[in-house]
Amino acid sequence: MFARVSATISTERRGAGLSQSSASNRVTTGFDPSQQLASTSYGVRMPGYFDLNNRLALVTGASRGLGLAMAEALAEVGATVILNGRDANTLKTAADRMRDRGLKAETSAFDVTDLRATDAAIQSIVADHHRLDILIANAGTIHRAPLADWTSEAWDEVLATNLKACFFLAQQAAAPMRRQRHGRIIFITSIVCILGRSTVHAYAASKSGLAGLTRSLAAELGEHGITCNAISPGWFETEFTAALLKDDAFVARINSRVPLRRWGKPHDLAGAAIFLASDAASYVTAQQIVVDGGLSATM
Repeated sequence: MFARVSATISTERRGAGLSQSSASNRVTTGFDPSQQLASTSYGVRMPGYFDLNNRLALVTGASRGLGLAMAEALAEVGATVILNGRDANTLKTAADRMRDRGLKAETSAFDVTDLRATDAAIQSIVADHHRLDILIANAGTIHRAPLADWTSEAWDEVLATNLKACFFLAQQAAAPMRRQRHGRIIFITSIVCILGRSTVHAYAASKSGLAGLTRSLAAELGEHGITCNAISPGWFETEFTAALLKDDAFVARINSRVPLRRWGKPHDLAGAAIFLASDAASYVTAQQIVVDGGLSATM
């Protein structure tokens, strides 16, 4: 997915801080491009800044769609990835396909809205691996209804999955990250944080709340070496949008507004996920990276 372009980047993983040389009064970044490139688990030589070997990632909602695409991307640059979802069999199938490609994949089946299950799962992961480096909180849900038809149950269900679960996942993941003095927390928001859309009111509220949570956690966790950022996808071809993709007129209307003239495909999130999870983004925090083909920034 990412390997074809990754080998052309020539950077080396080092600390992000600047250092002043007293001998020459030169400012350096600690980056030496002559250093040997790292290798992924299946032989592709990766520049160190984007190398995730010896990193452990948990990706929620990773049995299919955007979550699986991001999990595969992290694994392709060396990470050991734990796929999360509610269906153990679906997760096993996805992990088996990754392992068949020589990637490092495990599974952890639990419902992110079950806070006790979330707590137990992360404790088990840390007990087994003695670390947790990357959390991508991707699991989400959507409900569409005109304003007059919304119920409190429907509202609560969306916010429980899209916002509350992400907060408590981050709370649990931050504990081992603090001990390590290193961590990457990545939330998946949406362009509905930027552009309004009717009928998805709880989805818009939850994703906008998640964008705010990204900034507040970044402010608190930065001193512990933990960054917190968000990826905001635009219109992507996933199970969430399957019904909309059957509407040729709607698809054409979106394509006419997107400068790249197409919908995103799950692998289009790979670069952003790898960047935010890697040392290349060691001085990037509290940000929301929009991946929407230019939709939200053009007229």
